[in-house]
Amino acid sequence: MSQEKVERYKKEKANRKQNLKKAKIKKKVCKAVAALAVVLVIGGIGYYSYQSYQMRPVEVTADMSAFDEYVTNINAEE
Repeated sequence: MSQEKVERYKKEKANRKQNLKKAKIKKKVCKAVAALAVVLVIGGIGYYSYQSYQMRPVEVTADMSAFDEYVTNINAEE
């Protein structure tokens, strides 16, 4: 039983550098993916909130009859 443990330890020790390298790369990739996901979520929330609160053109109607009468009265006095 102890011989099996020794053999397992030797195999682990032989591949330790490669295993650490793979673990570091995997950790960096996970961090990058998580950061990208956070940026995309925040950007999406910002974009959609901007679109929903953006000023939309409002149609305005005004009664210009009083102004027209004023202009005609001025022109009539001259």
